[in-house]
Amino acid sequence: MISHPYWAPRGTVYGTLLNFRGEWALWQPRMDDKPYGGAPKAPVLYVKTANTFAPHGASVALPPGEAIEVAASLGLLIGDDGQPSHVLLVNDVSVAHDSYYRPAIKFRNRDGFLGLPLEPTPLSVLGGLDGLAGLEIELRIHGVHKQTTALRDLVRDMPTLLRDVAGFMTLRPGDVLLLGSECLADGSRPRVSDGDVVEISAAGLKPVVQRFEAEEVSA
Repeated sequence: MISHPYWAPRGTVYGTLLNFRGEWALWQPRMDDKPYGGAPKAPVLYVKTANTFAPHGASVALPPGEAIEVAASLGLLIGDDGQPSHVLLVNDVSVAHDSYYRPAIKFRNRDGFLGLPLEPTPLSVLGGLDGLAGLEIELRIHGVHKQTTALRDLVRDMPTLLRDVAGFMTLRPGDVLLLGSECLADGSRPRVSDGDVVEISAAGLKPVVQRFEAEEVSA
């Protein structure tokens, strides 16, 4: 499952919204507004479709006229026993948008909008889920530090998220569950422009590197 030189998930990739305390705190005053009617009781998930999968080192086309955000996240790869067997860093790319609570598929599922590592890392060499509780993920653009995402700031930690997701759906072998991403202080995420190189890294895990280039427009 992980020996292919350009590894990609064989199952479905699910992202999680509002799972970091900073973003939750920013949204909380608006959670009672219409159409939400209160804080979500269960994890809010979305799907990253297969066309988004981009291998480590790939170039990604920037859609003309749109602001593009990048986000560091950690994915849990589900093994044959239905439990996480490996973990991986990802770059969860999206078109910047205001309705983060209910993002349209078109914002998240453009070609190349999920940067992947060369391969996932076995949980067994990391001390299991408990060994990841203090993990910090670094995001750099052209080598300049832009954001640190700390798993200690999760709203639902990994065991809790897995349990709560299992309450309404079944994760199958080969699926990937992303823990979510943290926003910056103003609620946005780091943005990229033509020529930017994004690197996402964390101790013990394979990094993710993507180069963003302006999309060629036909005359």
